[in-house]
Amino acid sequence: MADTQKVRRHEVTTDGPLRVDATLAFIGHIETPWARREDCPRQGNRDTGPECTIVVDDPWIAALTGIEAYPSLDILYWLHLSRRDLILQNPNHGDSARGTFSLRSPIRPNPIGLSTVRLIRRDGNRVTVRGLECVSGTPLIDIKPDHCHFTPVV
Repeated sequence: MADTQKVRRHEVTTDGPLRVDATLAFIGHIETPWARREDCPRQGNRDTGPECTIVVDDPWIAALTGIEAYPSLDILYWLHLSRRDLILQNPNHGDSARGTFSLRSPIRPNPIGLSTVRLIRRDGNRVTVRGLECVSGTPLIDIKPDHCHFTPVV
């Protein structure tokens, strides 16, 4: 379902088709306290944000083996409620347009979300984290250990 939000002043859209040359498989979903996109924080907080749950589907549960060694994870998810047509966007806090690729806006040609989260715990196929910023039910694309900022716990 696409966002039906009106175009703001200075924004530019495209109705050109996207070239299709890839396939994604969702490996689970994300459960958060937010039911609507407008309720989500602009940026998740790994320290004080609410606990959220990443639910991994079969057969990917075994792929979580060893994840507890990493205190920080990169979560990739599909922003399924986002528009995909804005080239220039006028953020809520601005009065001029900026290019989509210069913003963290969920409105993108390929609405892939990326959050670096803090791992709280794992229980089977459920991974509890802090730092997400998406609506509940968001499809999960991938989980990766964050090697940039943290050393694995041994």
